[in-house]
Amino acid sequence: MARKKVALQYIHNRSRRCVTFEKCRNSLMKMAGELGTMCNTKACVLVYGEGSSVPDVFPSHADAVPILNRYKDMPDLVQFKNTVSQEEFLIERITKLKEEANKFQRERENREILILLHKAMLGGILDVHELTLVGPKLEVILKNLGERIAKISQNLEPIGLPTTSAIGHQQHRHGASEDVSSASVAVNGLA
Repeated sequence: MARKKVALQYIHNRSRRCVTFEKCRNSLMKMAGELGTMCNTKACVLVYGEGSSVPDVFPSHADAVPILNRYKDMPDLVQFKNTVSQEEFLIERITKLKEEANKFQRERENREILILLHKAMLGGILDVHELTLVGPKLEVILKNLGERIAKISQNLEPIGLPTTSAIGHQQHRHGASEDVSSASVAVNGLA
């Protein structure tokens, strides 16, 4: 049976919160043990439960002390290289959420404008406010169309004017090869 996605937020129901805490703590400690075994690394986990003064320690208190002392003895630069303060984390998260909100706002506005354009194409009457919304978008659409038309027209030959290679090809297909060969004989005879 697949696990359903759990919302990452505070669980208000105390009994459910305790059960979730137990499961996640045990899973975290199991993963730390697997990491140590599979990768031959030293790993320890300290978890302070809600309201407890003594942490749960994995693998044991005696095994965790040397690992923590080694971490403390590291220079600050290495120790805190990937550490982010709560304030930095929140600022980064708020910035990402603002960007996402702005993206959704732009998408919503574009959809509204396209609906208004569709309404106008079907013969509906737009009021002044709707026209001010549609105007800039219509200018952008027309500009893009003009650029696309210019690009396509640069890549195409003028219609109705055959090129010299096309004329030669048509003459060859319609028996002009006999005229060319007789002309070449006449030229050779003159020489």
